[in-house]
Parts: sequence; structure tokens; C-alpha cells
Amino acid sequence: MNWLLVIAGAVVGAPLRYLTDRAVQARHDSVFPWGTFTVNVAATLVLGLVTGAVTAGAASPRVALLIGTGWCGALSTCSTFSYETLRLAETGSRTLALLNVVGSVFAAIGAATLGVALSRAIWG
Repeated sequence: MNWLLVIAGAVVGAPLRYLTDRAVQARHDSVFPWGTFTVNVAATLVLGLVTGAVTAGAASPRVALLIGTGWCGALSTCSTFSYETLRLAETGSRTLALLNVVGSVFAAIGAATLGVALSRAIWG
């Protein structure tokens, strides 16, 4: 039955990714994929919070399946990140492509680290 938790989280996360991506991108007049960047960083922050909460015993492993695997997994997108980075490079925006890769990796690691640290501060 654990797979139902993953599906339930994904049912919410996938449309949220699409809607958030479109809303963020509509606010930026740029070829840089701000929408994808935003959902990926947000998902890693939430994943860090959930991981920290489960590790501290404040949340069950079932929450990790629902929110961590299902919701965060569907909210974040490696395939779109890869495609958009390749598209930037192919259209001559190699600097933006490089900034997308470096910025996404560092922002995601920072967000996950912040999420875990917040969880530890809250739940010890």
C-alpha cells in the first residue's frame, strides 16, 4: 500500500509543478528557465524538511513516501531541467546554460541543507 502514498503525492505534485512553472515563467521576460529552477529548489527544500523530520522521529516514513517521494518527486523535474539547459546551449545561450547547471546544483544543495537544518532546529 506504500505505492498509493507515492501516487497520492504525485497526483498533487505534478500539476503543481506545471502551474508553478507557468506562473513563474510568465513573470520573467527571459529565456532562462526560472519556473523549472523554482520548482526544483522548492522541492529540494521540502525534501530536506521531510528528511529531517523523519530522521528526528517527528514524522513517519509514510510521510516520506507521500511528501518526499510522491509530492517532491513529481514537483521537481530533472528531465525538463536537462532539456531546457540543452536548449539554452543549442540556441547560443551557453553562459545561461552553464549558469542554469551551476546555479541549480548549488541552490538545490543549499535548499536541501537548509531544510534539514530547519527540521533539526524545530524537532531536535
